[in-house]
Amino acid sequence: MLQKNIQATTEIEIVFQKQKANRWKMSNTTADERIGKLIRLRDAIMAHREDLQAAIHADYGKHPSETDITEIYPCIAEINHTISHLRKWMKPKRVGTPLALFGTRSQLHYEPKGLVLILSPWNYPFNLLINPLVAAMSAGNCCILKPSSKVPHTSKFLKTFISGIFDESEVALFEGSSAISNDLLKLPFDHIFFTGSPRIGKEVMAAAAQNLATVTLELGGKSPAIIDHTANIRKTAERLMWGKFINAGQTCVAPDFALIHQSKLPEFLKEARAILSSRFGKTEDDRKQCPYFARLVSDGAWKDLTRILQQSVSQGARIEIGGESDAKQRYISPTLLSNVNLDTEIMKNEIFGPILPILTYNHLDEVYEILHKMEKPLAFYLFSDNKNSIERILRNSTAGGTCVNSAIIHLANPDLPFGGVGNSGMGNYHGFHGFRALSHERAVLRQTKWFDALRFFYPPYTPFVKKLIDFAIEYL
Repeated sequence: MLQKNIQATTEIEIVFQKQKANRWKMSNTTADERIGKLIRLRDAIMAHREDLQAAIHADYGKHPSETDITEIYPCIAEINHTISHLRKWMKPKRVGTPLALFGTRSQLHYEPKGLVLILSPWNYPFNLLINPLVAAMSAGNCCILKPSSKVPHTSKFLKTFISGIFDESEVALFEGSSAISNDLLKLPFDHIFFTGSPRIGKEVMAAAAQNLATVTLELGGKSPAIIDHTANIRKTAERLMWGKFINAGQTCVAPDFALIHQSKLPEFLKEARAILSSRFGKTEDDRKQCPYFARLVSDGAWKDLTRILQQSVSQGARIEIGGESDAKQRYISPTLLSNVNLDTEIMKNEIFGPILPILTYNHLDEVYEILHKMEKPLAFYLFSDNKNSIERILRNSTAGGTCVNSAIIHLANPDLPFGGVGNSGMGNYHGFHGFRALSHERAVLRQTKWFDALRFFYPPYTPFVKKLIDFAIEYL
């Protein structure tokens, strides 16, 4: 094992040095050259679509259509959007110049960060590796990728997939355990892009600090869904049941708990039962056999969630829907809990599974009291038909991103930045926001030969110069 680790470390160092040597060539690639690489990537995705579907299904039973929706479509859309706009993004941006600097002109130049490390998670192992890669490539960086070891079939697919498109001096991928990630984090990358838990995010940030590397951290948290008394409950239940139970709840922006007006709870539960029955089966046996509902990624995840569910029930929570589990299949049925205690474990940590705790309230002040005690979430969902309530709740809450009267779909708009705040992360990406995140905005000021306003402020500081300085301070 030691010999194997030494060999892996040596290989990582060799590839890193290749990318370091290639960094300036990549930096000087034109828009057409970068677009050509993106087209190759897009074509390869479409050519290997079924292979990817099979790999993800082998890891945690995800239906091919759900893989299309959550893994393939977002990547194709991101690539197409980038191809359409990259030439414009790469052009220097003219910015204003104060009158005191008359005779100069100023621009922003977007230059590559250089060497980028992308550490991707297991829950969307393709989407959350490829989309950051698209941002990094469009900005002209060299990249090393590290997928999660929790999805071995997908990781193996990705290794073959990436090596078949790119030379390792441009883009390389390393499989393996967290030991490989640790070896990578010791290297002096210019930027590290990490998607995962806040706990590991802190470790990544500490490692980046050793080399003064910039970071993008996409973390998670307990994303709330607020449902007020004016909401259309049928549509709310339809959208919330999709957002919560897609990928069996293993989504960083999944609604983690619901806060619903007390008067609407019975109607919501009635609609939720009908929707889950129509999508996954009328009985628990039907749902267990349903091919459209993914399984948990590991035995450990199943054990933790089963324990937390049982603990919640023992502390007074009531199972309104679901609650069934099967260790052999790593299956937990779509589950809704009511009468949940705020002090229980299920309300303290991100659930990351198919369990939705439901709390009730009568006044919005109760909602704010709960939200303000929690860490800042990655996403926030608000269901209401009252414009004043919507604006009031938005002003009294914070989140990485927000959907009003929907769930999760804000990720699908490449013109919106996706990212967290505080405990849910820092930095953002998608579309131009990703290009900018993986670029350095370089300030460039050009002085003309024919006029130099600054010369009027050179020493010696005569009375006349002092008057000019006073004038500039007061009027310019």
